[in-house]
Amino acid sequence: MEWACDDEVIRTSRLRHYTSREDALEYLKEVAFPHPWYRAICLEDRPIGFICVKPGSSNERCRGQISYALGSKYWGKGITTMVVKMVISSVFEFKEFPDIERLEGFVNVDNKASQRVMEKTWFQKEGVLRNIFLSKGRLLMLLCIAF
Repeated sequence: MEWACDDEVIRTSRLRHYTSREDALEYLKEVAFPHPWYRAICLEDRPIGFICVKPGSSNERCRGQISYALGSKYWGKGITTMVVKMVISSVFEFKEFPDIERLEGFVNVDNKASQRVMEKTWFQKEGVLRNIFLSKGRLLMLLCIAF
């Protein structure tokens, strides 16, 4: 889980910084394991990031939310773009979530690289949500992007 203690990843995301093995194990136990669809992004059998889809429920089951992070030393290599394309296939072609018709992502407006990943994977910018999320003591503006 090197991305979880990678200062560059933490700076550009809404993720917490994990400083100990115990913190990381608690994250896995509390967040990753109970999540309905959470996958490790692996290179040479080592996790270098994650991607997840959270399906909506009840009246919102027609949409899902995609989230991801990748260790900074792997940025700029097309890995995240490839993985997002695979997830789109899983969601829409293979109907892993048969009710999902819309997949949303929320990207920090300052994270141009993540915005570019979403654009390269056919997501469309829909608007900016101002002061929508409190992260590390500051309010963030997030770009809503949907497929």
